[in-house]
Amino acid sequence: MAHIDDENQEDKPLDPVMEGVRRKMVKLQLISGGIMAVLFLAVLVSIFYKLTRDEGGAEPVAATSSSTFAVPSDQPLSLTANLPAGFRVAQTSLSGSQMLIYGETAAGERKAFVFDLALGRIIADVTLAGD
Repeated sequence: MAHIDDENQEDKPLDPVMEGVRRKMVKLQLISGGIMAVLFLAVLVSIFYKLTRDEGGAEPVAATSSSTFAVPSDQPLSLTANLPAGFRVAQTSLSGSQMLIYGETAAGERKAFVFDLALGRIIADVTLAGD
């Protein structure tokens, strides 16, 4: 085995050129480490923001529920669609949680109403004109 002589391995002072290079390298390491730390904190802050922000904003006036519509098996829905007085229903159609009610008013005007079961209200009032 090779014997390491401690006396020969002592830290000897570097010449001034190498000492300048060493200082520059230490400074570069500190700067790059600081930048990495700032970027790491930015990633942590953005993850925290994504986890804690409120997903729901102000809903538009005619927004409908986009989630699946489920009715409990032990209690059916009991809703009332307020149609104009004298409205005669000619046809109804159901699609998901929305019901289309087609008919005529007392004045003979053809209308279609869209009633959303999830919201419990009429979300569209369409007057049909023409021949």
